[in-house]
Formats: sequence, structure tokens, C-alpha cells
Amino acid sequence: MKFSHPLMHSNFTSSDMKVAIKLLKRKNPILTQSKYVKEFENKWSKWLNVKYSVFVNSGSSANILTMSILKILYGSGEIILPTLTWVSDVNAVILNNFKPVFVDINPKNLCMDENEIYKKINKNTLAVFMTHAQGFNGLSNKLLKFLKRKKILLIEDVCESHGATFNNKKLGTFGKISNFSFYYAHHMSTIEGGMVCTDDKNIYQIAKVLRSHGMAREIGSPSFEKKIIKKYPKLSPKFIFLYPAYNFRNNEINATIGINQLKSLDKKNSMRKKNFILFLNHLSHKLYQTNFSLNGSCNYAFPLILNKKSFKMRDKLEVLLKKHNIEFRRGNAGGGNQLRQPYLKKYLKKINYSNYKNVEHIHNFGYYIGNYPSLKSNKIKKICSILNSI
Repeated sequence: MKFSHPLMHSNFTSSDMKVAIKLLKRKNPILTQSKYVKEFENKWSKWLNVKYSVFVNSGSSANILTMSILKILYGSGEIILPTLTWVSDVNAVILNNFKPVFVDINPKNLCMDENEIYKKINKNTLAVFMTHAQGFNGLSNKLLKFLKRKKILLIEDVCESHGATFNNKKLGTFGKISNFSFYYAHHMSTIEGGMVCTDDKNIYQIAKVLRSHGMAREIGSPSFEKKIIKKYPKLSPKFIFLYPAYNFRNNEINATIGINQLKSLDKKNSMRKKNFILFLNHLSHKLYQTNFSLNGSCNYAFPLILNKKSFKMRDKLEVLLKKHNIEFRRGNAGGGNQLRQPYLKKYLKKINYSNYKNVEHIHNFGYYIGNYPSLKSNKIKKICSILNSI
């Protein structure tokens, strides 16, 4: 059999298929957002240890909802972002008319360089939007104390880091709001889907309203709805729209799959962690970066980063990966340095890329390849042997 290694394998199981089919076979099943969406939200909240969760149709939608909530509650300001992140984090900031302020990354965890955050904070800073990239933790006690003292919000993007921890608490429980993605290739999947999580009841209620066209009845509070109806007597009681909003709702099929996948998430995460260590133990530390900060990490993919700044070596590696059918993505999370993307050109002044040397290295010489629970140790060793052969 020809050797191959895809980015993801079997993240949608026969068990997931069975629960979806069971739902579809019911007499007159409700498939739009209903009781299983609510059940999934409750079970996810319990797993994560937060008070409230709102299931949406993607992690990108979760990002946009979060920034829209900040816009409603706080108005304007600057949001500090990493240069290595998914495009929707930056888009969410721009589309809500916040000013994006970018910082370089820490090569040991691919998250924001903490010291760069301190330098960029000023009187206009509203929030730090931390991307926990590819399963690594980006927090420290010093950073959390600093943000609390300065009264700056922490928003967590945990889309790639389900189950990763800091101080034995899951990432996504430290920020004012946290966002998750259930895309096919991530730790668990609902086909497409995402979650907005918070301990703040007001934020939770606004998130539910924004998710469903801005409708007041989505808040789920009879007393609040009664006040709104009284305030707007000339409007149909079931169609009062409080904000210009979206339709980011998910459905019962995806929620049912999410409930099923959540049962095995911890077990699969444990397998991913073991695989990750095996990759590091068999990969050449002379050729590739292996000194990552692993405390609390839970990686859905394996970051493959050349130590040497050599385009010749990079080209040789890509030829090797293609020859052995090892699927890869250059640039790691989001394709590398977001500052180089065309969508940002009109929002930023002239950029000196030398000020972002760490993300530039990842942009040019960093990759990720698949790390999933079904990987066998002998295959990981084989992959490492191939990679070391350059």
C-alpha cells in the first residue's frame, strides 16, 4: 500500500453517523436549533467548567459574535492580536471597527510574545485577543495579573486547543469570553460549528440575541421579553429586533454529533498528547524545532519548523513531503504572518517585517502535519524517519 499521511483521519465516526441517523429517522424531527443544541451547550459548559455556552455555526462566527458583544458593551478601542492566528480573529476586530494592534509570537508556544503585549498596551487598549495556537497555552500568571491590574479584557481563541490547560484549569476559562471551533480537523467536530463561552450572564444573553437575527425573544427570559413588548407596543411581540445582527445558529444534527463526540474527547486528547511526545522524541533536533513549551499543551496538529533559515532546505522538505504523500500546510496557523495578507493592506500603515522576526520565520519555514488519535507509533516513527532524511 502506498504510504500517505493526511492532515486528519476519521474524525467523523460510525458512532456519530448512528446518532445522526437515529435523529433523522424520528417522526417529524425538528432539525433546526432546538433541545439538542441546548443539551450540547449545557454539556460543553460542564466539560469546560463555565456557566454559559452558545452553540454557533463556526468558530469564525464565535469570533464575530464576541467582538460584536464588545462593541455593544464598550464602544471602541484597540484590540491586541497575534500575527499568527486564523483570519477570522482579525476580521472580527476590523468588522466591528476596533483598531487591530499586532504583536510578534513566542516561538516556543506559537502564541503572542508576552513582552510585546506589554509594550503595545496604552490608554486605548480594550482587550487582548489571545490565540492559543495549535494546542499551546499562551497565558502566564504575570500576564493575567497585569491585565487585571490595567482593567484590560482577555478574550481567548481556543479554536485549536480543546483541553489544553494553564495552572490545571482548561484554557477558555480565564478570559471574559472564549471561542471554540468544531471544524472537521480539530480535536472534536460537529462537521461545522463553534461555541461562545462566558461566566457573564449579560454577555450570554446578548450572544443568544445576536446569534438569531437580534430577536429579543432569543434571550430566554420571560420577564425581559415582557418589558421589551411593553416598550415597543406597535411591534409584533415575536419579532422585535434589538440589534443589527446575524443568523449564526447551528442545528440539531450537528449538536447531536457534538454530544456524542464530547464523550470521547478526553480520551482522544490523551492519545494526541502521547503522539506529540513521540514525534518530538524521534524528530531531529538539529533540523527541526523540538523545544516547545509543553506544559498544559494539547495539540491537534504537529508543528514542523525548520531551524535553519534556508529556502533551499525548505524546497527540499516540500519535495520530500509531496513524494511521500504527507499532507502539510506551510505557515502553521492561518498560513503564517497575517500582516502579509492582502485584506489588511488598507487597514495598516507601512509594515517593517523585521519587527516580527519570529512569525516571519514561521511564515517561511514553518508547517504543520497531522496528529490524530488513530495514529500508530510505528507510523509516527516512519514519518520522522522520512523527515529526518533531508
